[in-house]
Amino acid sequence: MNTVNHPVVAADRWIAERRALLAREKELMRLQDQVASERRALPWERVEQNYVFDTSRGQRSLAELFEGRRQLLVQHFMLAPGWAQGCPSCSYMADHSDGMTVHLAQRDTTLVAVSRAPLAEIARFRARMGWQFEWVSSHGSSFNYDFAVSFTPQAQASGEIHYNYGLLPFKAEEMPGVSVFCKDESGEVFHTYSTFGRGVEVMMGTYRMLDLTPLGRNERDVPNKMEWVRHHDRYAPAPAAPAGACCHT
Repeated sequence: MNTVNHPVVAADRWIAERRALLAREKELMRLQDQVASERRALPWERVEQNYVFDTSRGQRSLAELFEGRRQLLVQHFMLAPGWAQGCPSCSYMADHSDGMTVHLAQRDTTLVAVSRAPLAEIARFRARMGWQFEWVSSHGSSFNYDFAVSFTPQAQASGEIHYNYGLLPFKAEEMPGVSVFCKDESGEVFHTYSTFGRGVEVMMGTYRMLDLTPLGRNERDVPNKMEWVRHHDRYAPAPAAPAGACCHT
């Protein structure tokens, strides 16, 4: 974006163009509402596997992760056994979690992160980041593999993985995702939805705010557009703007 040569117009022209964009925004919002309705109408699949997770309060089943609520949101957090730290992009997602948990609980929904690393490795990184949300380990279970966010050595050796509902070239042993589960009155657990790839931007409130700004996300046109993202304790100090600076100086 060329901030120096960006058009500057009178108030009446600005209002006219803003109203035109507002019509498009409302169109998009209505489409989002329609897609959300279609998402809720998707059929469910029963979770037959008895998954058990290591948590700070001992071993817990998938049903117990709901904490008595009817709905469970899972962030598939990329942290494999032996990794020194979690994925920066997954950490960027997780930075938004603590503020959401109290509000989600009011809507009968629990949020939890799940990683394949042992619990001690999760706890160490979680303490460094200062997060409070529940984060459990699926170490020793097939949970990550069954939900297509971790890939076996055999899959890696083949050069192709099943990810985001398609066959893709192998990139990494772990990939991001968000899955949704529901529990009925009898205690049965159902998988209702999963999203991968750019679908995980649903957790990235920072992106939503940046999308409102004139510079937008301001990312380089490279395959990994999130190359700029760092763990929040690893950013260099943000440069201070000169006094009186604005977009058109």
